[in-house]
Amino acid sequence: MTVRRDFQESARCRPDLVIGREELFADARGQLSSGGSVLLHGPAGIGKSTALRALAEEYGATARTVLRCSATESESHLPFLALADLLGLVLDEVSPRLPAAQRTALESALTGRGESSLQRDGLALRLAVLSALRALAADGPVLVVADDLQWLDPASAELLGFAARRLEGTPVQLLCAVRTEGQESQEYDRQLRACPPGTLAVRLGPLTRAQVAQLLDHRGHGGLPRSTVREIHRTSGGNPLFALELGRALADSPTPPRPGEPLPVPTSLRALVLNRLDMLSVQARRTLLVASAGARPTPALLHAAGRENAEAECAQAAELGLLATEPDAPAVRFAHPLISAALYAEAPAHERRAAHAALSTAASDPIERARHLALATTGTDPEVAARLAGAAALARDRGAPSVAAQLGLLAARHTPADGSPGPEERRLAAAEDAITAGEVDLARDIAREVLTRASVPADRVRAWIIVIDTAGHTMAEVDAVFPQALADAGDDPRLLALVHYQLAWRALIVEGDFTEARQAAAHAAELAARGQDRRTELLALAFQAQTETLMGHPEAPRTIKRALREPQDPRVAWHHNGAGSARFRWLVMGDQLAEARATVTALLREVRRHGSVESEVHFLRGLAETELRAGHCGRALDLARDSLRLARDSGIGETASAMLTSLAEASGGDVDRALALAREAVQHAEEDGDQMYLSRALGALGYAQLVAGDPAGTVRSLRRVRSLELGLGITDPARGRWHGDLAEALVRTGEAAEAQDVIDASREHALRLGRESVLAVLDRSEALVRAARGDREAAVAQLTSAQDRLGKLGYGLEEARAAFALARLRGRGSGAAAFDEAGRMFRRCRALPWLRQVEDTLAAPEPDRVPERPEAPAALEVLAAMERQVAALVMEGATNREIAARLFISVKTVEATLTRVYRKLGIRSRVDIVRLAAARRAR
Repeated sequence: MTVRRDFQESARCRPDLVIGREELFADARGQLSSGGSVLLHGPAGIGKSTALRALAEEYGATARTVLRCSATESESHLPFLALADLLGLVLDEVSPRLPAAQRTALESALTGRGESSLQRDGLALRLAVLSALRALAADGPVLVVADDLQWLDPASAELLGFAARRLEGTPVQLLCAVRTEGQESQEYDRQLRACPPGTLAVRLGPLTRAQVAQLLDHRGHGGLPRSTVREIHRTSGGNPLFALELGRALADSPTPPRPGEPLPVPTSLRALVLNRLDMLSVQARRTLLVASAGARPTPALLHAAGRENAEAECAQAAELGLLATEPDAPAVRFAHPLISAALYAEAPAHERRAAHAALSTAASDPIERARHLALATTGTDPEVAARLAGAAALARDRGAPSVAAQLGLLAARHTPADGSPGPEERRLAAAEDAITAGEVDLARDIAREVLTRASVPADRVRAWIIVIDTAGHTMAEVDAVFPQALADAGDDPRLLALVHYQLAWRALIVEGDFTEARQAAAHAAELAARGQDRRTELLALAFQAQTETLMGHPEAPRTIKRALREPQDPRVAWHHNGAGSARFRWLVMGDQLAEARATVTALLREVRRHGSVESEVHFLRGLAETELRAGHCGRALDLARDSLRLARDSGIGETASAMLTSLAEASGGDVDRALALAREAVQHAEEDGDQMYLSRALGALGYAQLVAGDPAGTVRSLRRVRSLELGLGITDPARGRWHGDLAEALVRTGEAAEAQDVIDASREHALRLGRESVLAVLDRSEALVRAARGDREAAVAQLTSAQDRLGKLGYGLEEARAAFALARLRGRGSGAAAFDEAGRMFRRCRALPWLRQVEDTLAAPEPDRVPERPEAPAALEVLAAMERQVAALVMEGATNREIAARLFISVKTVEATLTRVYRKLGIRSRVDIVRLAAARRAR
């Protein structure tokens, strides 16, 4: 497959260069920085040349000499052409430094004068190239950049390989790229052997769907629906060149592809992949067209579709590289998905319909038969539409909502305008399936299209609800929809219930008003009950229950029971906004971790069976949160990362998943990544005007800052959370569990009085609601306040009690944090075993950031112990308690860092406290404190 040069663009200032390649680029940069060589390899269009140019531009600036060559297939028969590209411009510089025989052979080869050849001047030429590179290296580093090594003329390839194998010890590096079709490619092995010893081979593989979406966005094609991006990824096989060409063709096309049809393949790509198609027989080409139209073509299916010689024709195609050769595999598989798409796009419309007509009777699966029948039929046909609607329902039951959406759109297209159900009703069903599949862009586009034509109030309200649903947590952007939806609903209680349920969400997300949200949900439940819409009634009751739970409202348990009463709607039972989700939230906030885990695991299993992407993202977060509470940090981190990956891939729940993943990273992963994710979540929540998740994101940021050793940052973030939750009406401290972290950070910054105020206010609500784990964490924080005030004995007793209670409740990480605080309070001299115990507990939790804190504490120098009751000089009696403790430790010779470790405060707090001490005592330095003490004792 030859890549045309007009596809290749400058690497300068290209933000998409490292999309999906960050780790590979880091490896290549490390190798080049250390003086090594790099060989990039991978299939055509995968981005080797782009990466090569970027690396050459970056590292060429550090070399004295850069030698370049870029071979092409059409010139590969010309001997010494690549060598001339490499050395032609430096020939005059190096010729005088070569032995006569080598100089003559090299000049003859490069200039074409004389009869030089490898057969005639083999040794002299080989030595000449090696000597030339060594001569250039004597004056400074040399970088050899060679692209498309597979097209190097054999003579140049032999000479370059000979020299490369003998350049060890000289400042000559090779940066090369070669096309390979597989990890074990013979071409790759041959080229690697021709590189210097220790060359790093870097294989560029396909991009993920999310990376393809990011690439398209960077290149100006970001407006494509996610379902289309998914199809681009599938058709391109993750190849960035193919994906960009497909994206460009779709962006330029006035009409998108119809549902169920492959993407239109631009002529530029057809030429790339179909240059061998003319070598096929007419019958083999028709057989491949039938295979390209099928979902899972097999020889048996092709036979059933009338292709009698399918095996022989497929073997012919395999010999030409159009089909993959897999003897043990029953399926007929194209060598690349793009070949199938290009073949289909190349075929005339009547031939495509004929292929689908043959498959509509040959396929065994009813969904496939219905799809092929639709694509073989033109115009409306009620029988075809009914079969497609039935196939959509079957796909929905199988947990394939994306397929159901495509079939639903096909059904709508073949439904007559006066049909029952009508085309608009079927389009709306397809839009709802698209939402379930996470294809919110497609759903929104369908709903908007319906609104331009529909006049039936039920259809219009249903379309408005889809528009609101697809806005997610950016509901402020669709504020204008609500008055129109209410107007279309009229006085119909069923339709009004739908709108008021969405108004409840708006009150929570946009206004941040839990009281209004609860009232709107209760009103929606009443309207739905009056209109006998059990599904909406259950959703409204579940929402009311969740709101009451977060508010700490006494009605929450009763509302949950109402939401769980029979009859239940199966679509609500497993939904992320259903009663099961509300019950899970109640359990996890009420310290019933084992039951919460079982509940959310069952819900996650069910939503995966139904293919509901948004619910899967939601319950992955719920399970990750439960594991985090239980101290299973490694498991929680894996689940959180899965949730974030799926959220970013679908565009659903990204803020919430980033927030939860930040908590998991800070507990069991990378603290810097935790900080970055928390700040991302805060930014998105602020941009979306999402008050509910802004407080959660700030809570995650405060926790990450605490783990990172930035208590002042923690105080700033969590003070904002406290203010926000007071405004929102959230009183249950089990909702965000930030209260203990804020109190601990306040102690570390020397603000023990405010810390105690936070503890007292939070304890009142925790006692009212019976939040035992919250009470234990608050006791742990209060022990730190007591330690900071000098009451060590009471602090030790309170920490010991808190640790024991947290362990019994199953909060492994919080238990380990209490053990660590206890070890620090006792110090290494009297409690070395306590540090070992804390380390063991953090290790059991896989809480790596906390384990590193234990190790850092043990590695720090141990300050001298302060006497239990130091005799403070009278002059120090004017100081506050914290100031006296700091001054007393200064008298013992402790450094600021040692004082911070002993008193659980930051170094900055120590410095600020000392400044106040100097001002009160009228002195200038810590030396003066020691002098005051000495003078007092001398009397």
